Amino acid sequence: MSGRSDAQRFGKVAVLFGGRSAERDISLMSGSAVLAALQSQGVDAHKFDPAEKPLTALLDEGYARVFIALHGRFGEDGTLQGALEAFGIPYTGSGVLGSALAMDKWRTKLVWQQSGIPVADGLQLTADMTPQQVIDRLGPDMMVKAAREGSSIGITKIIGGDAAAVRAAWDEALRHDHIVLAERFVKGGEYTCAVLGERALPMVRIEPPQGNYDYQNKYFTDDTQYFCPAGLDAGLEAHIQALTLRAFHALGCQGWGRADIIITPNGEPVFLEMNTSPGMTGHSLVPMAAKAAGIPFEQLVVEILEGSHVG
Repeated sequence: MSGRSDAQRFGKVAVLFGGRSAERDISLMSGSAVLAALQSQGVDAHKFDPAEKPLTALLDEGYARVFIALHGRFGEDGTLQGALEAFGIPYTGSGVLGSALAMDKWRTKLVWQQSGIPVADGLQLTADMTPQQVIDRLGPDMMVKAAREGSSIGITKIIGGDAAAVRAAWDEALRHDHIVLAERFVKGGEYTCAVLGERALPMVRIEPPQGNYDYQNKYFTDDTQYFCPAGLDAGLEAHIQALTLRAFHALGCQGWGRADIIITPNGEPVFLEMNTSPGMTGHSLVPMAAKAAGIPFEQLVVEILEGSHVG
């Protein structure tokens, strides 16, 4: 974008943030940052919180396109995307199918397995299983997850656990979703790889305190360390970036996103999930990767907005 006058071609832009998911607080931070950045570039951008007014107000108030800065359900799971397509309003990020698949960790795993993307061994937990059967299948070290939550909500790490620990983690996940999965714990370093348009950005290495990258350490402390460049061998990073693009397209994703990955001590990547509306807070990883690629935050949000679409 060559100047502020060019920003007018976007028309009136709604930045959707807040919402009513369990990730509302994070969305408020992301959306505020996006809104300020767009306005600084001369975009006619306005806050729009779906928890405070109906989506039909987008039509009533004359919005030409939407920047989605919502996280979790009712914003990142395809439901909002379907409504915007019915309205004929272009929006950022993945469409209905890509959003719905990526939001569901269990179905993401199934698609990736069929697409040759390396994933952790796991299973969906069902009422006819016992915690001991889960341990017998996966071993005592595992991650138990609510299938359709983000920001580490409804996730428990179990190391050397017994049936009681698995039952407690299972019950915690069920508080957030009726679909629960367990995955064999994969030891290794935590990384992310962001996608912007049709390119993978530099990877980020994450070093949380005591190896615990939970909700608190993601957003509300400065104890987690981030490294970008990630310090990987150039060949390995290029290989994982290519895999990330494959994983992104296998789910039908569009626009932008971020894959979460474990790299084992043997240098083997294991893909955990794809985020289709990643965080844009002060601790967020896509802006960090973009900066390493020479893309300042203001340019990043405009480029994401450029990619808005209907269907």
